[in-house]
Amino acid sequence: MTRILPMTYLLCALVVLGILHLAFPWRHIVRFPWILTGMVPLMLGILLNLLADHALKAHGTAVKPFEVSSSLVTEGVYRLSRNPMYLGFVLILAGTALCLGSLTPWGVVAIFGMLIRHLFIAREEFMLGCKFGDAWHVYAAKVRRWI
Repeated sequence: MTRILPMTYLLCALVVLGILHLAFPWRHIVRFPWILTGMVPLMLGILLNLLADHALKAHGTAVKPFEVSSSLVTEGVYRLSRNPMYLGFVLILAGTALCLGSLTPWGVVAIFGMLIRHLFIAREEFMLGCKFGDAWHVYAAKVRRWI
C-alpha cells in the first residue's frame, strides 16, 4: 500500500492556495509592499524543515512518518516544537497566503493544520509513546506540539 507523504499534502495545499486566490480573490487584506512580509514565515518554514531533517538524520532515525523511529530526538529545533517539520509546513503556507494578500487562502492554512494533526501527528505521537515510553511522556510534557 502506498501512503501519501506530508510533502504531497503540502504541495497540494500550495496549489489550492493559488487556485483559490486566482478564482476567488475575496477581500485583499494585505497590499504591496506589505505582502513581502510573507517571505519571513515562508523562509522560516523552509529553515525549520531543513534543521529538523538534519537533526533526524544526524541521530540516524526515521524521517518519513510511517517508519519506526530508532531514536527520540529532543535537541535543536525539537526543543522548541515536537513537530518542527509540520510547523514549518504551516509557516510555508501562511507565508505564501500572506504573499498572495487575499483572505481566501487562509482557510487552506487552517484546514491543512487540522488535517496534518489528524493524519500524521496523532499517529506519530502514539508510536513514539509506545516506543520510548516514559522518555517520550517527559519530553511531551515539556515541549509543545506546535510552538
